[in-house]
Amino acid sequence: MEGFKRIAVKIGSNVLTRADGTLDITRMSALVDQLAALHRSGVEVIMVTSGAVASGRSEMKRTLGGRHLDAVSARQLFSAVGQAKLINRYYELFRDHGIVCGQVLTTKENFATRQHYLNQKHCMEVMLENGVIPIVNENDTISVTELMFTDNDELSGLIATMMSANALIILSNIDGVFDGDPQLPGSRVITDIHPESELQADRFIQTKKSSCGRGGMGTKYRISQKVADEGITVVIANGRRDNILLTIASGSHEVPFTTFHPSQHPTSSVKKWIAHSEGFAKGEIHVNEGAMEALTSAQASSLLPVGVTKVVGEFEKDDIVRIVSPNGLAFAVGRIACDSTQAAALAGKQGGKPLIHYDYLYIE
Repeated sequence: MEGFKRIAVKIGSNVLTRADGTLDITRMSALVDQLAALHRSGVEVIMVTSGAVASGRSEMKRTLGGRHLDAVSARQLFSAVGQAKLINRYYELFRDHGIVCGQVLTTKENFATRQHYLNQKHCMEVMLENGVIPIVNENDTISVTELMFTDNDELSGLIATMMSANALIILSNIDGVFDGDPQLPGSRVITDIHPESELQADRFIQTKKSSCGRGGMGTKYRISQKVADEGITVVIANGRRDNILLTIASGSHEVPFTTFHPSQHPTSSVKKWIAHSEGFAKGEIHVNEGAMEALTSAQASSLLPVGVTKVVGEFEKDDIVRIVSPNGLAFAVGRIACDSTQAAALAGKQGGKPLIHYDYLYIE
């Protein structure tokens, strides 16, 4: 990974918290030391950090006593208290290195429109241009249920592609993707996964979620593949190993980790946004067999009205919509060129401009 100009580093809850749920300040300090070293060497660093809810939970134990809170209220309370504690600790640790960091709190809705997406991108570009390390986290005080990211793995993938990072490093409490149950002695880390790899992930990836965070290896694998397909190197590594970031950055393989090698045919910046926008889709465009074949062929094709069989949901011009095959499976997402009323009126008709132009279409 030598020579990379910009990297995103996602630090998971299980890296930052001890068994009792309190913040592991020693580990935080060690990671900041490594990030500071990368920063001083000229690498632009973007952090995506978990730990706010865990930090707030440990802080509120005595205050709450035996009182019980529902899941949403607890998450909002713990994150509000914990985020202040977490960012203050990072601020002090980076200050010891003479480095300024800044907080970026975001929600899923901030990625739903191209304008909000570009506003976030501009903010972080300004920070990097002025030597400030962005520290990104989901705003759990207002993100609940369907408005939440799957986890910070999903958020880190969005941030890495939005900021055109050269690499995304996902730090967890496991060495990478194993070829079997990591608890069994015969299992080994898969060190390299290439774009053409056809691994049957369901056979060897553990589906259980982590004890502190919301995600698991299945989510990490899926996000890593998608980000690598967009031309960004992705590494899954154990954030509890000493000097892991510097080891990865040096190109050394003295400790095990998994590298997802990038596609040599990266997507455009607009398509990168659309690729991660499936969760923001406002409606569905159902297509016939001919349209599906045209869209999934090697030749670039736009979605024309004649191939549409049904329009589901209400949406406005430029909203993200899913494209659904004749057998009912969504296989693509795109930015629609008209609203739902116009799309329904045009469905099945010959001629006319594309409902979704190829430049604003991403095939899953």
